[in-house]
Amino acid sequence: MSYDLAVWEGDRPADDKSPGRIFSALYDRYVDSEVEEPATERIAAYVAALLERWCDITEDEEDTSPWSTGPLIGEASGPFIYFPMRWSMAEEASAYAAALAESMGLVCFDVQQDRIRP
Repeated sequence: MSYDLAVWEGDRPADDKSPGRIFSALYDRYVDSEVEEPATERIAAYVAALLERWCDITEDEEDTSPWSTGPLIGEASGPFIYFPMRWSMAEEASAYAAALAESMGLVCFDVQQDRIRP
């Protein structure tokens, strides 16, 4: 079981109904699509910052990485990243990921709670 977050470039949605629609549109365009785009500079910088805190699961010899897939940058496409983390580490990792996104001017959407974080 995993805990999923989505992070994207753009303005923070003004109401509670927009984030789910925005997420769905971005997911359809960047995840469900056959077209793969390299991560934008801001999303790549976000992933790099996450990996400064916890190593990529592909390099995790001590079982300390919260990421469920790897390489983590492989989950990014264009201005969007949708990434799963291990349920057992989700509380700490998702809080960090959300705070980091906010500090970098990115939007963080909690898929489970259908809301923007933090």
